Amino acid sequence: MAEHLTRASQLLTMHEVELLQRSLLEWSGPARCSDQLAFGIGFADARDLADQCVRLRDALGEDVPLAAVDWARALLASEIAFVSDLAGSGVEWSTTTGRADESTIRTLRSIQRKLARTVSPYYGKRPSQ
Repeated sequence: MAEHLTRASQLLTMHEVELLQRSLLEWSGPARCSDQLAFGIGFADARDLADQCVRLRDALGEDVPLAAVDWARALLASEIAFVSDLAGSGVEWSTTTGRADESTIRTLRSIQRKLARTVSPYYGKRPSQ
């Protein structure tokens, strides 16, 4: 059975898509990921996380349909990039992205609510196929 694919425009506003894209970009810059953390997020290793974040950013920007596993990976990677000071941008978020923490968390909470049904198969699990 083929997995259902969903376009960003079917789930999120452009502002929400832009936040996910910016969050994923952090993994090419200030965010620091170990192979173990990348694996936990659903990637093979840190190199795969970096490569897949580029793919996911492009797919979001081009409104390419994504599988639930990709939505789960993008959401989890974005959450960590924003919040974690050990692995993500953390306290430097507003400096590196130009986005205030307060507006980011409001937008992230909106994204979480909108993606809940899509990513629900991965609650408490490693997002992998």
